[in-house]
Amino acid sequence: MSQPRHVPVLLDRVVALLQPALEREGAVLVDCTLGLGGHSEAVLERIGSARVVGIDRDPEALRRAGDRLAAYGDRFTGVHAVYDELPDVLDDLGLDSVDAVLFDLGVSSMQLDVRERGFAYAEDAPLDMRMDGTTGPTAADVLNTYSAGELTRVLRDYGEEKFAKKIAHAIVRRRETQPFTTSGPLVELLYAEIPAPARRTGGHPAKRTFQALRMEVNDELAVLRRAMPAAIDAIGVGGRVVVESYHSLEDRLVKQAFVAATRSTVPVDLPFVPEGSEPALRLVTRGAEQADEQEIAQNPRAASVRLRAIERLRASQGAAS
Repeated sequence: MSQPRHVPVLLDRVVALLQPALEREGAVLVDCTLGLGGHSEAVLERIGSARVVGIDRDPEALRRAGDRLAAYGDRFTGVHAVYDELPDVLDDLGLDSVDAVLFDLGVSSMQLDVRERGFAYAEDAPLDMRMDGTTGPTAADVLNTYSAGELTRVLRDYGEEKFAKKIAHAIVRRRETQPFTTSGPLVELLYAEIPAPARRTGGHPAKRTFQALRMEVNDELAVLRRAMPAAIDAIGVGGRVVVESYHSLEDRLVKQAFVAATRSTVPVDLPFVPEGSEPALRLVTRGAEQADEQEIAQNPRAASVRLRAIERLRASQGAAS
């Protein structure tokens, strides 16, 4: 098997968190963000009992991961879907529940590496940014059609861009004479609108705007908001959901879903918890785990990762065991 160019963030820790749920024969992991298949390969290699269902909305990612994982035969199944379609995917495969679900959120290294996809700002490329290039509006469509107010919201909420309003108005002014088609003119505009002192900190000045456009184009937060409860519902007793997020809004959504799932329904003033009223799930990680300095030095993308995991202790009320 060819060596991957990129090692997934916190790979060993992620596999260690998944392992207890996957040690029975025929256990199933759903890798909801298959990408180039790095996590799936590590699980298939290290946990001989596990099967993997890999979901990706990007047909090219599915093809390349499928090639990479072909040696594992029917232990791997690739599915073209968006990960909030998890219940439909499991129905189609005849699975009532699974043993683990993994999310590694954000843009994959493969998408950043392919110039024509328009995810990267380092060179002039078409402003596409769709994870599934076969459907939906592009980043250019967003830039050329959204109002200044809508653009401000996208840049502020998804990019945490301090100069969102200033940038949004500059985008609207420019597109009146020349619509946006490639990334170069947008990067130039950002250099012009973001004051020099702000450009010297926090990485490339285009980073926040490109992140915001990508999240808007792919509707990432709404998809994640639907996917979290679906993933928690999908795991059987002993099953785990493991999530790596790289954006504060993503991590907040994951945290809220996990806290809600592990909250006791027993009144706080009750002196004991009646049998059967204990929460059906527990948090496996204490808060969000982060990468250490050594990993960040080797892989700068690890700097913003937040890793959380949850485990099902018993069947939910009314659910079959």
